[in-house]
Amino acid sequence: MKRMLVLGVLVSFGALSIAVSGQAPPGPSKQSIDAMKVEKVKDNLYIITGSGADTTDTFSGGNVAVFVTDAGVTIVDSKLPGFGPTIVDRVKSVTNKPITRIINTHAHGDHTGSNPFWGGRVETIVQENTKANMTRMPEYKDAKLLPGKTYTDKLTVGSGKDQIDLHYFGRGHTNGDTFVVFTALRTMHVGDMFAWKALPFIDPDNGGSVVEHPKTLARAGAVRNVDTIINGHIPVGTIKDLQEYAGFTADFVAFAEQSLKAGKSAEQAAKEYKVDPKYKGYTASVNPMFGGPLPNLEIAYKELKK
Repeated sequence: MKRMLVLGVLVSFGALSIAVSGQAPPGPSKQSIDAMKVEKVKDNLYIITGSGADTTDTFSGGNVAVFVTDAGVTIVDSKLPGFGPTIVDRVKSVTNKPITRIINTHAHGDHTGSNPFWGGRVETIVQENTKANMTRMPEYKDAKLLPGKTYTDKLTVGSGKDQIDLHYFGRGHTNGDTFVVFTALRTMHVGDMFAWKALPFIDPDNGGSVVEHPKTLARAGAVRNVDTIINGHIPVGTIKDLQEYAGFTADFVAFAEQSLKAGKSAEQAAKEYKVDPKYKGYTASVNPMFGGPLPNLEIAYKELKK
């Protein structure tokens, strides 16, 4: 499946298309705003939920982490365009402190779309490749709206109970995925490196890699002193869930390698792919618009043939 075909289909789904196309949605619906619940993860750490990519009527974007520190509130990701005011309202429901920092896990519009609401007035941090990807997005044609701070492999902000460690472990969903660790709370926001319990959505146009994805996940799963993870679009999980997902994606890459070696086309292999029963609760695709056997195999084949 050609990438432009995928984008064309996504555009037909309105707001859902913002996740990869960068086009502005028609605006938040009442259903999508109502779906944004505040849930406590640990002391001073919350998530603002939305809905997963398996629905289109209430889609608001990825899970937003809300970390209340002595200096103010750090949020991780900002959902689709138009959701800034609702994010502020949800934050006000748990603290009277202002939002002073945004960290984006990657460039996609369902995680960065509301950054411009703050107009560059708060510190924004991303991995350097993510900033490069954002420069190609129409909502960031004004350079002052781009993140002002980047890092390469690791960055620490804050200290003590307010410390946050940012890690880049390699290519996966994109080429700039950040793993955000709230060190004192033993919690890590993993973004769309683990968006759901299904085959991933990989974006090669922004440097993503099917083959490297499980290797990057394995490095993240080895981070010490983490027991809780905030996923890209599904409920909060555990580090064991992340480690299991690394195994799930590694098994898929092995399947792709075996299928290519056997001379099977991506289409043939996609029809044969089955989720191993050991991965309970998993499915091949959460939504045909976002990953699945065929698009992942097509990307993997291109990588493996190089």
